[in-house]
Amino acid sequence: MKRNTTWFGLTLSMLLLTALACAPARAQQPDLSGAWLGTLRAGAVELRLVLHLTRQADGTYRGALDSPDQGARGIPASSVEVKGDSVHVAVTSLNMVYRGQVQPGGDQITGTFTQHGASFPLDLARTDEVPGSGPRPQDPKEPLPYHSEDVTYENPAAGVRLAGTFTRPREPGRYPTALLISGSGPQDRNEELMGHRPFLVLADHLTRRGIAVLRVDDRGVGESTGDFSTATSADFASDVLAGVAYLKSRDDVDPAAIGLIGHSEGGLIAPMVAAESDDVAWIVLMAGPGLPGDSILILQSALIARASGAPEMAIAMNHEIQRTLFKVLREEPSDSAARQRARAALRELHELSRASLGQPPAEGAEAEALDAAIEQQVRQVVTPWFRYFIDYDPRPTLRRVKVPVFAVNGSLDLQVPSQPNLAAIREALEQGGNRNVTTVEFPGLNHLFQTAKTGAPSEYAQIEETMAPAVMEKIADWVLEVSGRR
Repeated sequence: MKRNTTWFGLTLSMLLLTALACAPARAQQPDLSGAWLGTLRAGAVELRLVLHLTRQADGTYRGALDSPDQGARGIPASSVEVKGDSVHVAVTSLNMVYRGQVQPGGDQITGTFTQHGASFPLDLARTDEVPGSGPRPQDPKEPLPYHSEDVTYENPAAGVRLAGTFTRPREPGRYPTALLISGSGPQDRNEELMGHRPFLVLADHLTRRGIAVLRVDDRGVGESTGDFSTATSADFASDVLAGVAYLKSRDDVDPAAIGLIGHSEGGLIAPMVAAESDDVAWIVLMAGPGLPGDSILILQSALIARASGAPEMAIAMNHEIQRTLFKVLREEPSDSAARQRARAALRELHELSRASLGQPPAEGAEAEALDAAIEQQVRQVVTPWFRYFIDYDPRPTLRRVKVPVFAVNGSLDLQVPSQPNLAAIREALEQGGNRNVTTVEFPGLNHLFQTAKTGAPSEYAQIEETMAPAVMEKIADWVLEVSGRR
């Protein structure tokens, strides 16, 4: 998906944390400058957090908080207060508060982490080693045994200039070529997330096998121009069409063997392009959706929540929140009206939830955190992309795809569950008369095609493997076969 579509699951699975400080420190208080490491444990979820603090000349602190297990580093927060042995960090954009007490000796902070009203113990200790800052084992190393060049081209219909990297074998010739289409969120050409660069690793593998590859920064990301925030899946499809036209113009590309490899939402976009363009010869769908967007969100939310240890009551409440927001978006074409209705509906649902648990209405800082959480959720869903996605059904488009299709997924994918989506993809393609369809479920792999234990997003950054080699081998073999190169 082009956004993180686990918004409605446990927020602990999506932590992106930081800190910025401004509060006087007493002279007797030890200098807290440096890196502070701790592990947040909430049910099945474990996340390492690193708080970096630097004391300024006036006694205030500046800093940043990292979540290395999610590839998040240096994200600024709203305030930090240091008074005596007390430390208070508030990150309004993430609806997060950390309250801690510096222990004797000044090398440990014992405290509590609170986000969206849920609190968990979090103790921090000084560290000289910050985890997760180096390259992953599968990242290619220079010198590369193939040709690589940075390229730009235009999407004239959208007024967007797209930038990417094109790789091919060194020997002259016309090569079968894959255009990679990224998954959710504003992605660079490497699809970098959680400390991994899946498209860099995949492009390296395919190029070594004799397949040229174009990977591209999303519009409005990296060196590409345009506005990502206002774009829908249909807009991204137009960018892919521009990429296909660019590849046709190159004399080192076989124009009869240009294909698309889409991951997650990219697997939704690839059929859109293939159904419209005669220049697309084949498509590979990596964890692509075969079900409508609203169904995908409901399935993934429940699966991720259960993997994170959430009780069934919380999962049911989450489902009701989703159902309510979808209803508001469909009934209110005006963004301002939709935001107003969504805020009111979410407040009412949270109040009902607290009452059912015998809890009083939220007050003070807790009420402020709840309001901030609601506002953040409203901002995330009242967007052109989200409106488009929840109502988009990929099956009619898949019925129009006539080129060979290779659809793959992992059995532990919790974001685009493998079995229902692979089955829906195959059924729609065959209903449209496409008989060149191959689907493969890889056991033990997650949404990023990593070898995983549970498939929960909280594992993504903890796993050193960026992409299982067996998946890349299967894709390369299939592409070379359908391109007549085997």
